Amino acid sequence: MIDRRTFLGAAAATLLWPAARVLGAHHEAGEKSAAPKGLSESVLEKTGFAYVSPLLGDGEESNCHGEVWYGWLGGAVVIITSQQTWKARALAKGLSRARIWVGDHGRWKRMVGRNETFRKAPHFDAIGSAVKDDALLERLLALYEKKYPDEIADWRDRMRKGYHDGSRVMIRYQPASSAG
Repeated sequence: MIDRRTFLGAAAATLLWPAARVLGAHHEAGEKSAAPKGLSESVLEKTGFAYVSPLLGDGEESNCHGEVWYGWLGGAVVIITSQQTWKARALAKGLSRARIWVGDHGRWKRMVGRNETFRKAPHFDAIGSAVKDDALLERLLALYEKKYPDEIADWRDRMRKGYHDGSRVMIRYQPASSAG
C-alpha cells in the first residue's frame, strides 16, 4: 500500500517531468534557462559544489545536508547519487522539495562539529525528480569531465554502471520558481 505523501510526490514528479524535458531541449538548442534569483548562469555552470537539503512536509529543512558534484543542465541542478543516500531515499519517500546552496565551502560534516558556512551562499528552493534519460546522463558525465578532471576517472564508470543497474539515480532539481 502506498501512503499519501509518496503518491503525491510521485504524482508531482510525473507532472513536472514533461516540463523539465522541454527546458532541457531548449537549453540544448542554445537558449538560456533563467537562473534562480540571486544566481547567474555563469556561477551555476562553473561552481564545483552544491549543498542539498531535502525539505520536510512542513517546509523545514531536514537534518541531512551534503556537498555534491552537480551539473547545471537545462535550467536545473542535476546530480547522480547512490540509491542509498538520503537524497535518493528522501525522493523515494515523496519528499521532492529541496533547498540548494551553490558554492565551495568545504565538507559539511567534520570530525568535530559541522561546517555551516554554505548557508551564506546563494541558494534556491527546488523540486526534485528521478530522471531516466541516457542522453542527459552522458551530458552530465561530459560536464563532470570538465568540472572535475582530477577525480572523474575514479567515478565515471561507477556512475554509468550504477545508473544502468539501478544502484544509482540521477536527480534533477528544477528551481521551484520555474517548475510551476
